Amino acid sequence: MTETTRRAVLAGAGAVGIGAALAGCSAYGDTGPAPAKPGQADGSGVLIKTSAVPVGSGKIVDQVVVTQPVKGTFKCFSAICTHAGCTVNEIADGKIKCPCHGSAYKIADGSVANGPATQPLPPVEITVNGTDITLKH
Repeated sequence: MTETTRRAVLAGAGAVGIGAALAGCSAYGDTGPAPAKPGQADGSGVLIKTSAVPVGSGKIVDQVVVTQPVKGTFKCFSAICTHAGCTVNEIADGKIKCPCHGSAYKIADGSVANGPATQPLPPVEITVNGTDITLKH
C-alpha cells in the first residue's frame, strides 16, 4: 500500500486551484455576448434619444456605447472591452473607459486611446431618425 505524502497532496490542490482560476478568465480578445437589443420590451426599438447623448461624450446603454463626438454625429460601439471582456463603465475626457485594467477608447471611432487593449471597440450600426437612435437591423 502506498502512502500519499503531504507534499503530493498540496501540489495537487495547488494545480486544481490554478486551473479553476484560469478557467474563470476570459480569453484575450473575447468580445463577450452580442449586444442586447434595447427597446424590445416596449416594442419601440429605440436605443436612446439623441438629446440623452451629450456632445463630446456618450452614454452606455445595455451592451453598447452611443457617443456624440461632435454635435449631430452619433457613433455606436460594443461596450465590451477587447482586452479581457469586461464591460466599459465610464465616458470622460473624450474616452470610453474600462474599469478592469485601465484600457480606454476614443469616442470618435472606438480606437484604442491607451492599453492594455490593442484592438478597437467593434462598431455597432445605428440609425438616427429625428430624435430616435435605433440599432440597424
